[in-house]
Amino acid sequence: MIAALLAAAVQATAATPAPVAPVTAPTPATLTRVQLTTAAGPIVIGVNTRAAPATAANFLKYVNQRKLDGVAFYRAVKVGDGYGLVQFGTRNDPKRTLPPVRHEATTQTGLSHVDGAISMAMASPGTAAGDFFVVVGDITSMDAKGADPGFAVFGRVLEGMDVIRRILVAPTSPTLGEGVMKGQMLAPTIRIESARRLP
Repeated sequence: MIAALLAAAVQATAATPAPVAPVTAPTPATLTRVQLTTAAGPIVIGVNTRAAPATAANFLKYVNQRKLDGVAFYRAVKVGDGYGLVQFGTRNDPKRTLPPVRHEATTQTGLSHVDGAISMAMASPGTAAGDFFVVVGDITSMDAKGADPGFAVFGRVLEGMDVIRRILVAPTSPTLGEGVMKGQMLAPTIRIESARRLP
């Protein structure tokens, strides 16, 4: 389900790019900074606890409990040259996955799926738990609108978008994955050694 939703949203944006309304981005000082130390290099994420308190708190629980240590970036959705998303997380591992978090729509938070945004992967509202994705390029079709709940943005990459872009173009398997995910699974995956809060 999540694969179909993500694919549909990405393809919709690829077909008809939507204009992006200006959003006032908080300064890094207002964000909780988390560093992902990965096999491809470090990534610093700014977690917006003010705009998306429930979703941000969920991500920080995974960080605080070290449940992201040893997981991997496992999926790269390439829509165009330097455009798409990369996904990482627990992949429903029962030893790592915490209870689902309530959905905070972008219409509620004021955040958007613009370049560098980090968002929750989910099958439907209220099912998001331990899988996350980072957007490369603007994919605002993933924002909430009308009856479409969209996906829940809760922060953005502050440092390391070069690493994210390298992951996006990393090799994928032609056979791994099911349905729309076939051909999108990284081979090999890119390990996250640790996820830690920064001062």
